[in-house]
Amino acid sequence: MNKADLIEAVAAELSEPKAQAARAVEAVLANITKGLQRDGAVNVAGFGNFVKKHRAARMGRNPITKEPMEIKPSTTVNFRPATQLKSQM
Repeated sequence: MNKADLIEAVAAELSEPKAQAARAVEAVLANITKGLQRDGAVNVAGFGNFVKKHRAARMGRNPITKEPMEIKPSTTVNFRPATQLKSQM
């Protein structure tokens, strides 16, 4: 399922136009992003936890030349599903 499919599903579930469902989906995603930026974590009960994770700089290898190279530090997001979500899979 992609974002367009999600918007269609929300519109059908709520019996609302796609434009209104798109605004709702965008609002949820924007607030998850804001929560991660502000708090570093977003917990959705029964669904799961989004947690900001920092990766330290490290040494790696260029896959083409096999030369050692430094990989810069980065930030990513991990998702841990809730038990309720896992049981529905």
